[in-house]
Amino acid sequence: MEEHNNLVLDGTKIAWHLDRVEKWQKGERIAPITIDMALTRACNYSCGFCYAMFQENDRKVITKKVIFDFLEDCAEIGVKGISFVSDGESTISPVFTDACKYGHELGLSMAVGTNAFVLTKNKLEEVLPYLTYLRINFSAGEKKRYAEIMGVKDNSFDRVCQNIKDMVELKKKNDLKVTIGMQMVLMPEDADQIIPYAQLGKDLRPDYAIIKHCSDNEDGGLGVDYDAYEKLYPLLKQAEKLSDDEYKCVIKWSKIKDKGSNNRSYQRCYGAPFMLQMSGSGLVAPCGGLFNEKYKKFHIGNICDTRFKDIWSSDRYWEVMNYLSSPKFNAQKMCATLCLQHNVNETLDNYVKGKGKLEKPNSIPPEHINFI
Repeated sequence: MEEHNNLVLDGTKIAWHLDRVEKWQKGERIAPITIDMALTRACNYSCGFCYAMFQENDRKVITKKVIFDFLEDCAEIGVKGISFVSDGESTISPVFTDACKYGHELGLSMAVGTNAFVLTKNKLEEVLPYLTYLRINFSAGEKKRYAEIMGVKDNSFDRVCQNIKDMVELKKKNDLKVTIGMQMVLMPEDADQIIPYAQLGKDLRPDYAIIKHCSDNEDGGLGVDYDAYEKLYPLLKQAEKLSDDEYKCVIKWSKIKDKGSNNRSYQRCYGAPFMLQMSGSGLVAPCGGLFNEKYKKFHIGNICDTRFKDIWSSDRYWEVMNYLSSPKFNAQKMCATLCLQHNVNETLDNYVKGKGKLEKPNSIPPEHINFI
């Protein structure tokens, strides 16, 4: 189980990139280590927990030329990992396969988060060799409940289960290094699916199955009851026990126990320069919580209009980043709950305040080191 023990699925790997942290502390303009983005705003699912409903912005089309230029710029300025995980279903974009392959050829670590509906065996054979990880969003363990929670027809469950079986088989057959995982976004009212989901993962045999909290916007638009997660701890611990030597059920305890934005220990956002998020519209913004048009003052540019290396080197980019780390910004009041950069922010905030050291670990580097 050495491979699984070397996966960091609940935490951050920022300590493995101290060279970039040191440059940032000196006030140097650093390239992001990781960029999470989508290739389109469109999606073929209608998940009830989906944060993308709060992320609407001016839609533009990411063409093959646009994404190839973007990937070239990322490789040039020193970005290390690109994950197609954001506000759209990247696998339905016509440039998806080419983007994964080209990014890999440029030396970038490539990863995908997806509902996996269109990832049939032929498609998987094309794309799996170029990925560091492939994570399937799968928020139920039973067919009927899957359809209800994910907003699809009943037969989608069987199709995606077969696709997962195929990717696991292809990984073994071709001795691929890609990590295959499942992820359940847990709303407290869907607790009946915790054990069926964990058991389904054990049956399908991906490398891991995550159970995580559901993020909400600063106005509580999804109505997530963060206090209700505490009642689910016994079920979640039971799910963990379904892990074995080749399959790991992982609970993201750090965020499930955090109970939303009001419990943030930090007010400044230091994570954005290290871990940037981009919309499937091509919009460059510090994070997904700021994609919506009402946060236009945080919008930096669009790769459909301007090369990314020019956006990154612009004064506008650094004006926004510096504002987020200034006393003018308060993440406790102005941000969505438990954002993607949360663990990075906690680590860097403690470091800046002198409450914690940030030293390069002496242990073996973890898997997916370029996805912090």
